[in-house]
Amino acid sequence: MTYVVPPPGRRRPWSRPTSPGVDLALAIPLFLLGTAWLVLDWMLGLGLEVWAAQGRQDRIDAAALAHIGRVRVTLFAAFAVAALAAVFRARWTAIAHLLVALLAGGVLMAAQYQGERSHTPPGCVRHAANC
Repeated sequence: MTYVVPPPGRRRPWSRPTSPGVDLALAIPLFLLGTAWLVLDWMLGLGLEVWAAQGRQDRIDAAALAHIGRVRVTLFAAFAVAALAAVFRARWTAIAHLLVALLAGGVLMAAQYQGERSHTPPGCVRHAANC
């Protein structure tokens, strides 16, 4: 058997860092896309659904739960792209998606906090009632 040496240009993608130009060309638009998705989903996805509900609490709750689900999917997608960028050693793309994941986590936390504040447990009127 003869051993064939692979050509020097055909190495695995993760064996060398991604060039900074390509990395930044991916990081900046993907960061802006992720941030814009979160902002537009908050304004148009949740805001217009709450406005269209016209005070019906069941539709408002359904819109809030759907928004939380969409933000959760965005959070997982940002972590997946950050992990993929780390495998391919694209430093700025990984950092940008970790920032999008941090932003999505903040939006998720705010949405869940807002949902809990809008629903008080039944029978509990005062804070000093120990209920």
